[in-house]
Amino acid sequence: MKRILRTSLLILLGILFVWTLWYLYQKSAEKPVAFVTEKPERRDIVKKTVANGSVVPRQEILIKPQVSGIIKEIYVEAGDTVAKDQVLAKIQIIPDMVGLTNAENRVRRARIGVEDAQRTFDRNKPLLDKGVISDAEFQTYQIALENAQEELRGAEDNLDIVREGVARSSSGATLTLVRSTINGMVLDVPVKEGNSVIEANNFNEGTTIASVADMNDLIFEGKLDESEVGKVRLGMPIVLTIGAIDDATWEAELEYIAPKGVEEEGAIQFEIRAAVKLDEGQRLRAGYSANADIVLDQRDSVLSIPESVITFNKAGDSAFVDVRQGEGWEKTYVRTGLSDGIHIEVLDGIGADTELKGAKKMEGEGGGPKGRRG
Repeated sequence: MKRILRTSLLILLGILFVWTLWYLYQKSAEKPVAFVTEKPERRDIVKKTVANGSVVPRQEILIKPQVSGIIKEIYVEAGDTVAKDQVLAKIQIIPDMVGLTNAENRVRRARIGVEDAQRTFDRNKPLLDKGVISDAEFQTYQIALENAQEELRGAEDNLDIVREGVARSSSGATLTLVRSTINGMVLDVPVKEGNSVIEANNFNEGTTIASVADMNDLIFEGKLDESEVGKVRLGMPIVLTIGAIDDATWEAELEYIAPKGVEEEGAIQFEIRAAVKLDEGQRLRAGYSANADIVLDQRDSVLSIPESVITFNKAGDSAFVDVRQGEGWEKTYVRTGLSDGIHIEVLDGIGADTELKGAKKMEGEGGGPKGRRG
């Protein structure tokens, strides 16, 4: 019995030893490398550059008051469409005490001047009737009276303007009504009723009552890197995509390239502008962030291969691909054309049915035309 157990143990040890040797051999054996195969395909090759920016109105007008005071009424809100000269707000004048005092003093002096000129006129009128003085001499008294009366009217108008912002002799014209200067849409009304506002003058830009823009005339404003700006030119077509709107694009045309770049985060950026083409009834909101695809060059339905299968020499003037020859691969020179960064046009060197060596096949990847082993 002991002999049988000893024999069985030796057999098991022998089997274990043989299996260990086989396992180590399998581990040390070099496995064949599998490669994905690629074939040339016909496709459109589009070389483009992308600029980031936003869609804004070509002109956004800031409406400012011509008098200082307090907002009494606001007649519009953001989103309203307005016409030129339409009233946007009304301002209640808060007169400056110094200016008001000066205006009242001027009126009083003008009245004194009128009374004095009237007395002189009345005193000399009978002398003219009796022929004591000539018409030429009397005319000076008449002109003096008319000038004094005109000065009084001007002083009273000035007082009205200081008090109310409008003169009685101005036929309805008033500075207290803030009007739109263009046809367009109200984009923002940054003030509320009761807010104090300052008039626009040589020393102060004034308080903005509203911003108005023509939303049918939009442009794309963006920045282009110095490495790309030399490849674009005025009149190039642009395709805009807006992040906030899915599955929609807008056409535009490049109309401005800044002659001077600005350094931003270590890179030189050039401002560009493009006129956005809106179809009838289309509307976009001001300030949308957008990406502009600028087409630099394009080839339609050309033979192309993935750029990853090409090897360039150190000089960069020759390109090679690995072409299947039986069970192996042979380096073949190809002449290339336009590239979009992923696919590249092939002008000469291979045909449409040529099998090319691609990337290494990952373990467990299925077979098929792109899973053949080399």
